[in-house]
Amino acid sequence: MGAVNWLALLVTHPLEFKTLLQFWLYYEQKRDIAALKEHPTSGWDRASMRRCWEFLDMTSRSFSAVIKELEGDLARTIALFYLVLRGLDTIEDDMTIPDHVKQPILRSFHIHTVTPGWSYNCCGPNEKDRQLLVEYDTIVEEVNRLTPEYKNIIMDITLKMETGMADYAHKAATTGSIYLETIAEFDLYCHYVAGLVGEGLSRIFSASGKEVPSLGSQLELSNSMGLLLQKTNIIRDFREDVDDKRYFWPREIWGKKEYGFVEMKEMYATDPDTMRRASYAQSGMILDALRHTTDALDYLRMLRNQSVFNFCAIPATMAIATLELCFMNKEMFQRNIKIRKAEAAKLIMRSTNPREVGLIFREYARRIHNKANPADPNFIRISVACGKIEQWCEHNYPSFVVYNTETGKQSLDPSDPRTRIVQVEQERDAQLAKKKRAENLRNGVANGAMNGHAEKMEVKAISTTELMMYVGAAFLVVMAISLGIAWGLIKYTADT
Repeated sequence: MGAVNWLALLVTHPLEFKTLLQFWLYYEQKRDIAALKEHPTSGWDRASMRRCWEFLDMTSRSFSAVIKELEGDLARTIALFYLVLRGLDTIEDDMTIPDHVKQPILRSFHIHTVTPGWSYNCCGPNEKDRQLLVEYDTIVEEVNRLTPEYKNIIMDITLKMETGMADYAHKAATTGSIYLETIAEFDLYCHYVAGLVGEGLSRIFSASGKEVPSLGSQLELSNSMGLLLQKTNIIRDFREDVDDKRYFWPREIWGKKEYGFVEMKEMYATDPDTMRRASYAQSGMILDALRHTTDALDYLRMLRNQSVFNFCAIPATMAIATLELCFMNKEMFQRNIKIRKAEAAKLIMRSTNPREVGLIFREYARRIHNKANPADPNFIRISVACGKIEQWCEHNYPSFVVYNTETGKQSLDPSDPRTRIVQVEQERDAQLAKKKRAENLRNGVANGAMNGHAEKMEVKAISTTELMMYVGAAFLVVMAISLGIAWGLIKYTADT
């Protein structure tokens, strides 16, 4: 932002100016991949990898920022993973490539990705990521430098994704069907283009040793994480996609009879009736995306590494904020809308732990519910979806438990009735523990007395036995002496 823009922001949106200034002053970059000490893991000392980092900046500057802050070789690995899938997606999206040419390229893209020297320069001139494929041999070179475990994961996910993309591209080219018909079909498409990304990332996180091995097998949660982000982008990019004749909204949602739309472009109209019906179709799409939110929150709670958590949490909080921005927003049908920079900066600074992310989701869910229209056919289901986010937060992070960020200690809110319930339970548990200690003490004294008596009896028994033995021995000695004397007398008398 230039000085003029900063001044304009200060005058028009002073609170946003404050947020951006705080972000600029206090938010520290966690890692500098160009630093000399980072070269062994970031690959910055190689011209080919520096070019890959440049491609990452060109394709997605916001996503590039969170990738670069990942620890160790995770940043380089995931950057290459992203670029490989971006290249695949560019070929699939390019409508200038005939289907008979596109199909073999898509279905063998995982092989091209490890074939030294391979590149593709036949994309349409208007494809924004065309240069990525023109210089794809640079990416191939770096992918082949990865460890076998990372490389195998990337190849496996690319194979699965290219198969799904090729199937959808072939269907559109040969059947003339340009729409996704059902929600199940929509879910499957999003799985191929985003859910598999979530699966691949989870497997990479586990392979790196920075997350637990079991994370790589959390396929459902990983898929939901990807679907939440992908569906949010599809909702937000409605106008851009429809203008380019890309129709991703499933007819099962927008084509309901009560909405009265035959073609998606009919939602462009600005008359009040059309805008009202379009907003209902829009709420149906947002409702479908909201069903993945609690899975995404569960996934985030499993993460242990801070850089991995930030990498996953920031896009998730951006997604829920974007859904709230789009909900009942008629501007979405006229242009591409985005959350404001100050709001994005605030989300980046807050998305540091599962509890705070849960609270962010709850805040935006409440905003969505407040904007919901009772006349909307989806009103009840929207309310339930928002309630599930509330329920998740209350279950995992009860609101009456107050966390002090300065001291790091927890306390109970005295104004909340649940606090008294907890206190009563704690008092009862303390009394039961005290009673148990007293019983143990009494039992210990009684057991001690009984044990002492038994020991005395045993001592007494041992003493009597020993005494009898001594008496017996003495008697035998006396008898032996007496017999000896008697024998001596008899012998002496007989001799005389």
